[in-house]
Amino acid sequence: MINLKTLSLPELTCWLTAELGQPAFRAQQIYQWIWQKGVTDFEAMTNLSKEMRQQLREKAKIESLQLVTSQQARDGTIKALFALPDGQAVETVLMVYNYGTSVCVSSQVGCRMGCRLCASTLGGLVRNLEAWEIYDQVLAMQKLSGSRVGRVVVMGTGEPLDNYDEVVKFLRLVSDRQGLNIGQRHLTVSTSGLVPRIYDLAREGLAITLAISLHAPNDQLRSYLLPINRKYPLQKLLAACDFYTEQTGRRITYEYALIKGVNDSEELARQLGSLLRGRLAHVNLIPINPVPEYDWERPEQQEIARFRRIVETYGLEVSVRRELGQEIDAACGQLRRRVMAERSGKG
Repeated sequence: MINLKTLSLPELTCWLTAELGQPAFRAQQIYQWIWQKGVTDFEAMTNLSKEMRQQLREKAKIESLQLVTSQQARDGTIKALFALPDGQAVETVLMVYNYGTSVCVSSQVGCRMGCRLCASTLGGLVRNLEAWEIYDQVLAMQKLSGSRVGRVVVMGTGEPLDNYDEVVKFLRLVSDRQGLNIGQRHLTVSTSGLVPRIYDLAREGLAITLAISLHAPNDQLRSYLLPINRKYPLQKLLAACDFYTEQTGRRITYEYALIKGVNDSEELARQLGSLLRGRLAHVNLIPINPVPEYDWERPEQQEIARFRRIVETYGLEVSVRRELGQEIDAACGQLRRRVMAERSGKG
């Protein structure tokens, strides 16, 4: 029995005409029910005949994610854990800003990048998500919150460019006019620095925002925090970023998680400013969310402000990410790890 969420519109059209003998225009109707309205029950597709709905029930299915648990913070942030059809689970976060609602989706179950700032990598990579499993996180969060999602960030569990094909398919799906029709300029993909895939992404013709998890302005410190830097050091990474900007005309966001006593010194601020000066760049400073396994601490507010002022002297636009959902399992991977540990009796 085929899961219709695995089919593109042309594939759905071919299947529908060949397998069910239905006219091609029916595929577009079904496609909109699935991707725009989030329907999973064929009976809800009221513009299809009863006979056709019966055919669909016999030959196909529409899988969806199932809510395991959710947490809501006082500021409106919602963190949810969703079960996948194979029993695995992924986290998704909804954040409310003055410009609208944003959802941060996961692209993998676990992660193999080994970054020292993130709980999602602690258990290694389990598997990649399919495009529909990424998309369903947005649909599920809309349903859970009752709010229309206007922005999507692929920055949850996993390295998006390590699941390149499915992530690109997701980006095209979620921006499709027959789907959720979220403008590509409101889509962001974050990477720890898979250089070959940055070049590939630059050639896709997408108008999305690329975010680089930088976190350090020199190779020695960055290789310690993000092991991928040993394979693709800063010189190679920034060359790929420059190519991305040249091809797309899009400004790149450089994410910098501030860790007390690790990467928040005045000297490192000057190195960061010098590294990015003259580039089409936006620096996003992120006070670190504590991860118990790593024992990191966030700097004091005055230290964050000092770091920001120094970087700004290099002609760069710098922001400090608004801290949301602090009283819930905020860091990537924490909720999943806790629930999975409880299930296995280790919590």
